[in-house]
Amino acid sequence: MDRVIYHCDCNSFYCSVELLSHPELRPVPTAVCGDPKSRHGIILAKNEPAKKFGVRTAETIWQARQKCPDLVLLPAHHGLYYEYSKKVNAIYDRFTDLIEPFGIDESWLDVTNTLHLFGGDPKALADRIRNTVREELGLTISVGVSFNKIFAKLGSDYKKPDATTVISRENFRRLVWPLPVTDLLYVGRAAAKVLGQYGVTTIGELAAFDRKALTELLGKQGGQLWEYANGLEHSSVAPAGLYTPPKSVGSGETFPRNLIRRDEVGRGVAMLADQVAVRLRKHAMKASTLQVTIRDPRFKDICRQRPLDAPTNTARELYRAAMDILERSWKSGAPIRAITLTAHNLIPEGEAAEQLDLFQSAAPKKRERVEKLERTMDAIRSKYGREALTVAALARSQEEDEDDGEMPF
Repeated sequence: MDRVIYHCDCNSFYCSVELLSHPELRPVPTAVCGDPKSRHGIILAKNEPAKKFGVRTAETIWQARQKCPDLVLLPAHHGLYYEYSKKVNAIYDRFTDLIEPFGIDESWLDVTNTLHLFGGDPKALADRIRNTVREELGLTISVGVSFNKIFAKLGSDYKKPDATTVISRENFRRLVWPLPVTDLLYVGRAAAKVLGQYGVTTIGELAAFDRKALTELLGKQGGQLWEYANGLEHSSVAPAGLYTPPKSVGSGETFPRNLIRRDEVGRGVAMLADQVAVRLRKHAMKASTLQVTIRDPRFKDICRQRPLDAPTNTARELYRAAMDILERSWKSGAPIRAITLTAHNLIPEGEAAEQLDLFQSAAPKKRERVEKLERTMDAIRSKYGREALTVAALARSQEEDEDDGEMPF
């Protein structure tokens, strides 16, 4: 028997929560954003009237106001969003204990074993959950109903807002296969670009592509994407409260002014490397691959990645790898507007065994020393606050070899 999986997605979550306190703005184009006086200011969420003007999440406030001059901007209140996220998931908990959050505003639910308690009709129960969230919290959600998590996610995106879409074994070829390949979960820009070179622009074309050839093009991910497109994904929904490790960890920054000099770029990269490393250690994970995305003032992105010499969760090693990528792929002196570092191919710390090079036997000991130092920093920050130590504390020590390469602090 097929499982019954829901993907529940809160519509325009940040904006919807803010509009609970500003109901008069519901018919008015409204967006939640960062600081409108800073180049950091981007659109975090927008309501339906703003969408009609073409306002998009993650674009700058300046871009949004070019499209909609009368756009009302509201500041973000992340603590409030967290509280409402807990309330929404508490409603889901009335219908199943198999709830797997996917970000603050999305969750997968497995109702296979509880569906009979609520009438046995998957669509009717999804509608009931939508109505409950709307009536009790004043928020709307879209629900995808399917036999696996990937198609359930596609279903919640298929029709918005406040809608239920059922993707079944009988209709998935008709509904899913004509969609752009980028609609499939985990198909990013880099993968889409490679696929496009081989004429793959829809999910159906991906499903029809040779699986072995996809694996040769995209590695292990290629085979997984082929399975997703053909409805063969079968991962389970984690029980409520069960920790699920992240697939990747990243941090990005749009800088107040363009970075030009190497020392400016280095300081920006060091800050991001520190943020990514802290999060990796928090999840007890190490990265095997680092990706760097560079954006110029014309919003053109260059994305490059490389495997790390050994799995790591230290800012020092992430910094060095990121600078190596930058120096190989970015013209010296060209202005940089934004940088994002993303750690991929994560493995648990306990499984991060490395093969030792007989000619670099000191490297693991040095790595242990750096990890210990950075974990000490984590403990100090945890007790005294994030600002108690800055990335300056990661400066190279006198014990290190002169050819290790300096961090720019």
